[in-house]
Parts: sequence; structure tokens; C-alpha cells
Amino acid sequence: MLYYLVALVLKSLLWLRYRVKVTGLDEVVKGGRKGVLFLPNHPALIDPVILSTVLAFKFRPRLLVDVKQVRGSMLKYIKGIVGVLELPDLGILGSVGKEKVLEQIGNCVEALKAGDNLLMYPAGRLYRTRDEKLRGNGGVERILNMYPDVRIVLVRTTGLWGSSFSRSRGYQPSFSEALWPHLKHLAADLLFFCPRREVTIELVNATDEFPRKEGREAINRYLEGFYNKKAPANTYVPYYWWQFNGTRVVAEPETVNVVVDTHEVPKSVREKVMAKLHEMSPRAVVKETDTLGTDLGIDSLMVAELQAWIQQEFGQPVNNTESFRTVASVLLAAIGQSESIQPLKEVPSKWFVPKCMEQMQIAPGTRITELFLENAVRRPDFPIIADQISGVVTFRRMVLAIMVLKPLIEKIPAERVGFIMPACVSANVVYLAMLFAGKVPVMINWTVGLRNMKHCMKNAGVEHVLTAQAVIERLEGRGTDFGELKDKFVYLENMAKSVGILRKLCCLAASHLSWHSLRHVKTNELCAILFTSGSENFPKAVPIKHTSILTCTRSALKNFDLYWYDTAIAMLPPFHSFGLLINFIMADCANMRLVYHANPLEGDMIARLISAYQATMVIGTPTFTHNILKNATKEMVKSLRVIITGAEKCPQHTFDLIKEKCVEDVRLNEGYGITECAPLVALNKPGATYLGALGKILDCMEWTIRDENLKPVPVGETGMLYVMGENVMSGYLNYDGESPFVEIDGKTFYRTGDLVAADENGFIFFKGRKKRFVKIAGEMVSLPAVEEILMKAYREPDGDLPLAVEAGGTEEQPELVLFTILDLNREEANKKILEAGLSPIHSIKRVVKLEEIPLLGSGKTDYQTLKAMLKAEEKTA
Repeated sequence: MLYYLVALVLKSLLWLRYRVKVTGLDEVVKGGRKGVLFLPNHPALIDPVILSTVLAFKFRPRLLVDVKQVRGSMLKYIKGIVGVLELPDLGILGSVGKEKVLEQIGNCVEALKAGDNLLMYPAGRLYRTRDEKLRGNGGVERILNMYPDVRIVLVRTTGLWGSSFSRSRGYQPSFSEALWPHLKHLAADLLFFCPRREVTIELVNATDEFPRKEGREAINRYLEGFYNKKAPANTYVPYYWWQFNGTRVVAEPETVNVVVDTHEVPKSVREKVMAKLHEMSPRAVVKETDTLGTDLGIDSLMVAELQAWIQQEFGQPVNNTESFRTVASVLLAAIGQSESIQPLKEVPSKWFVPKCMEQMQIAPGTRITELFLENAVRRPDFPIIADQISGVVTFRRMVLAIMVLKPLIEKIPAERVGFIMPACVSANVVYLAMLFAGKVPVMINWTVGLRNMKHCMKNAGVEHVLTAQAVIERLEGRGTDFGELKDKFVYLENMAKSVGILRKLCCLAASHLSWHSLRHVKTNELCAILFTSGSENFPKAVPIKHTSILTCTRSALKNFDLYWYDTAIAMLPPFHSFGLLINFIMADCANMRLVYHANPLEGDMIARLISAYQATMVIGTPTFTHNILKNATKEMVKSLRVIITGAEKCPQHTFDLIKEKCVEDVRLNEGYGITECAPLVALNKPGATYLGALGKILDCMEWTIRDENLKPVPVGETGMLYVMGENVMSGYLNYDGESPFVEIDGKTFYRTGDLVAADENGFIFFKGRKKRFVKIAGEMVSLPAVEEILMKAYREPDGDLPLAVEAGGTEEQPELVLFTILDLNREEANKKILEAGLSPIHSIKRVVKLEEIPLLGSGKTDYQTLKAMLKAEEKTA
């Protein structure tokens, strides 16, 4: 009874906006009312609602719906009533969801055999253009393989392309985003006078012509022919009664055509990818321009398998399988250069502010919370942060969210709370809410593998981790294993459910009237706990004080003329010290406007974000910067005026790209920092930049360069860099190893572990690291950590040294190479690495068999000889 009441209410509400014409329903009813598989096209998010009300009283169909659509629509409230079957989102879960999808398809078949009727969308997604395109999707084929004689009814819905629920504006809205404006429209139209959109639903019994037994390609082509027979143009229907004559055809949405350049893909990677695609596709010849679905017949489940293989084989995270359109896009994903075809939502006009020549600075104060409130009071409605999910967010809106979250976070029974969030608006808000709640955010690096994550949490005393379920699902889909750590997760979605409407209204009122609840909070002296890359074994915990990071940032700002209107792209994960500084401190304390994007590997998407939001700054590694500019046109990056890079030496080709793509006065400014220094140490100043230099040491620090005997080195000579200052940590947490501090001339200096040289003007030049790291997929990978795991697995007591690990490949595309005297293959070695809890980025890419491992006179491994072997190989390749 409740089902039919819901259907009647929905049908009545839909009548206010839509004039629905149905044909063929009586013929379908004559064929029986049980066990029917309805196969509709999918022009808009609203068509399942319309179609369900049309079929409700005759067939009461169940819906097979993507779980993210259930979460983002009214279905989450009535899914039990209407019998929704939730389909895992492979775009988030990747290969993790493959078995769940197959299981759910089996459930669909069982439901059909039991007499249930099922609405299943063969495309699995909304229209991107006026025509339905099924690509290589195989859901219908899989059902027919299990239930060949199932009764099929084809459904063609027309008239919804151009609706606010469609992608006709170039991007996919959420259901609620499209729904809520209609309430305003209906109120203005006095409910009954809203112009109505003409919608036609045609139901046709599948005939013997339907290619049930001819395979996926034949089925999909037949369905496309049926759906697209009467494809209407993009039609706008006005929303107000005084615009009755305003119905018109509008331009089709622009498609995003990304120019895919694969010349940087190494030959070895190209060969592996092509071999994998040959294995998955029946096509004899695979070309870079081939589409995975239409040309190679690879469906969404096979794409999920491909995603997992790339993550396992190359250690590269794949953020979204939607980017797997062509063979070329797969090649780029294999080297960590994922493209993104997702169209951008329109940037609200309130984001664009007049040029204000007030300089960016950090006011006096010792706490991030104190400075954030001071900035918020000055300009409460200033648009300070934005992303494509949350939109444009003002200081006041941040205050509102913090007021809602603060009492919930205070209930977590520990001072130190883990934090797992990517670069996004929500991450900034949650971080601030944790500080206002008196917690110390412990930034968990999810890329280091389960082994290191467990160590980090134990070392910092973390029993609870704040995160979002959607974030964890996406990370698991990209190959991250959280194991038993998930028992410690506190999900923000569950927190949100616990907040009642009265509490929300009170916080809304307080955000406009009084911020007293935030003004007198007691915050910890630490603003975060970060972790090193783990050079020798496990990562070390670095406590960061409010005063340390604020001192560092104030000193760095003296090097630049930055203003309130400046906008930076924030793409680095907050578990990096530089990510913490940029993503949170620069916005909250220095008033830098930030546009977040969670995946720094998507250079094409970030280039489009720069253009859309008119960003003036890019801050990231040279690799990320190069990838952005490579995918950008001059027009897209013409707003840039400052580019800052760090974490690795900037190659000449990145300087060349800046000169080619950016306006004439844009200069790249290299910098240098380490986690222990919160995090900046040196920075080039615009107008006083030396090519290849890290810049000058910040004025808040003292420094010296010494040899192994702690003697000063002459100007221009290489030595170890030692630093001291208020931004330098006081020591690692729970660490019993060798002290990183030394006494020099009666002062305590921190030993950086980095070899540098300084010229007569004080510019610092990087010469190398004493510790052995290599940067892969934007992460610092410790070679000794990988080597230690393999040594434990294969070294015999009193036996010869069996192996060594060194970095080969190029600076842009490094690879881990295993040198060994054993009969050991790559797959076996990588299995040991993953079993030990390291992530796929630590995987061995090549094995080199030797008669013996070269040794120094001390008996230690001669890594210089191994490096020379690799360089000789590269020259002859």
C-alpha cells in the first residue's frame, strides 16, 4: 500500500512540470505482468522517477541503480519501499567492486525468475550527447547468458534532453542540485502554472529480431538504433508562467577533446600495456586511437580489471576509470598522467573578485584558529576556497560548518585523531574543526602501504581516524589496503546523519549573529603530526607547532608580492608538509584563495581549472607543473603570474614549457623544504632567481654547510646542510634512534641529510641526498625499505649478499630495479613487497641477474657501480 501511495504522490508532483505521453503500455500488459526486463535509455536523472510512476500500477518494477545515485537522491529514503537493487560504483571501487557487480547481476536474474520486474539501464550512465552510446557495456549480455529466455521490453524516453536533470549543460548535476531550484519555480508559478515539458515514453515488446544470442556488440548496436531513432535536440523549456513562449532549441554541450601525447611513455611500459589490451580484446590490431568500449569491446567490469592491473603493475593510482577512453589514455595512466574528460561545472560569478592590492600577510598571533577567525571577521562573505564538489565557499560558510562539526569531534575520546582526506574544501573545514575541538590532526599518508600506516598510527597513539566513506571507497578502488585499520575510522557521513534540523538552524543563526563558541576554545600547541618518508625503515613522526608553521609562512611571504585577489591551485595531499601549508594555512591564515583538486596527476583537468577560476599561482612538484603546462594552451594559463616548485630538481624542459606557454613575466621559482622544518627552508624570490638554485635560506633560520667532520666547507663546495630556527621541530615522537641534532659552535642544529653547495650570494644548490630515495607518482619511495623486505625474505645466514635495489629509468619516469644473484622473478619479489604491507608504488619494475653483488671495501653494497650499470644500459638502449 505504501509503495502505491509513494508512486501516486510522485506522479502528482511530476504532473506539475511534465506532460507525459505513454504509448505501447497496453500491448506490454497483454504479454504478462511478471518477470519483465525493461531496458530504457537514460537521458536525465529524472527519467527513472517518471518511468517508475508510469509502470508502478501495472508492473511495480524494481530499479537497478548506481549506489552513488541512490545516495544523492530521494531514493535513499524510499529505496526499501520500491525495492532498489544497488549497483556498486566501479568508478570509485574499481576492481574491488567487480565481484559485487557480478553478484548483483546474479541477484537481478534470480529476481526476474521469481517474477519480479526490473528496470535496468544498459548504458549505465546519463547521455553525454543527444544520442545514447552504450560503448562496450555488457550488463544486458550477462543477464541473457544467465537467463536467455527472459522477457524484454524496450523503452524509449524522449523530451528530457535539455532538462536541468540532464548533462545538456556539459556536466552531470546531482539530483538534489537539480531538484531544489524547482521548488522556487513552483512557488513563483503558484504550483499549477509552471510551463510543462513534453515527454514521450514508448514501450515496445522485444521481437525475434532482438539479437539475444549474438553477443554484446550486436545487442548494443541494436539498442542504440532503437534509442536514437527519434533523438530530439537539446531543448530548453522555461520555468515561469510568464515565459510560456520561451521553449527553444539550444546549442549542444561542448565536448572536452583532450590532445593525448604519449611520447613520454617508455617502450617497456608501452609493450606491457599493449600486450594486456591484446589479452583482453579479440581485436588483432590495437591502435592508440582505439576506444576501449566501441573499438575494443572492453566493458566497465573489464575496465575495472584494467585499472587494478595498472595500479599493481606500475604502481600508479587511477583516480577515475572514466578517463579510460582510448588506448592512449591507458598508456598515460600507466606513467601516472591520468587525463580527465569530466566537464567543469560553471564557476559562480561570486568567485571573481575585484583586484585588491592589499598584500597577503599573516597578522600577529600564535594559533591558526585565532588567525582564521580574525580573517573571517574582517570579510565574512569573502569567497576564500572552492572546488567542483562543494562550489564556492566563504569564510562565513566555513564558520557554519565548523560550528556543526566541532561538538561532534569533541566527543572523540582522544586528543590525537587521525585524518585521511584529499585536497578539497571539506578537508580544510574538517581540519579547522579538529583544531577548534582541541584535537591534534595526525595526517595519515595512505600511499605508503598498510605496514607503514599501522606503524604511524601506533607511534602517534591514534585510535580514531576522521575520514569520509566516499574517500575510503575511492582509495580502495585505487588499490589501497586499509585492512583492520578500518575499525578505527569515524566517517563524516555518519556524523552528518546525527545532526538534527534544530541543531543546523541554531548553527546557521549563530554563524550570522555570534561566534562566541569558537572564540575561547583551548587549542593544543601542535597543529598537526606529519610523517617522514621512512628512509631507513619506518616513517618517523614529526610534531608541527602552530608557531613553527606560522613563523615559516610569514618568512616565506616576504619573498613575494601576493595580494588578496591571488588564487592558487591546491592539489597536494595534506599529509605532505607542503600540502598542509598550502591547503590550509595559506587560506585560513594568509587569505590566499584556493581552488582544490584532489588528483595532481590530472594535468589536463588542472589546466582547465586554472582557466575557469582564473588562478594566478601554481604550487607543486616540477613533475606536476610540467604535466599541467603540457596539457594547457596559452589561453588557458594566461592568468598565471607565479609558479613555485619544490621536492625535486626542476628539469630544463619544464623551464622551456613555462617560456612557451606562459605570459612573458611569469617566472618559475624553485624552493626547498623538509617536513621537519614546517616545511620551508629556502626559496627563490621573483626577480632574483638563479636557474637551478633552491634559493636563499629563509630569514627565520640560521644555517651552515659542513663536511663529515663538522668543519665548514669553502664557498661553492658540497657539504651537509644544517639548520636551526623556530620553525624546526624539537624532535621526533617516540623515537629512540640516532639524534638528528648536533652541536655546532655552541648551538643546536638539525642535520637535514641533504648535500648542498652555496655560492658567494647565499644561493643554495642541491647536490644530492645522503639517504636513498626516489620519487614515484609524486611520493618519496625509500629504496632501503624495499630492499630490507626482500633481504628478510631471501637472505640466508652466512650466505652471499643476494640482492640490492636501485633506481633506474629517467628522472620523469623512474623505476625500481632489483639486482640479484638468485633465480628470482619480478612477480615473486613484488608479492613479497605487497605481503609486507608496502603499496604498489614500491613494486619492482625490472630484475637484473648478476654473478655477484658489487661491494665496497667496507663490505657494504656498492650502489655507485649499480647506478653506472643502469646508465650504461640506458645509453645502449
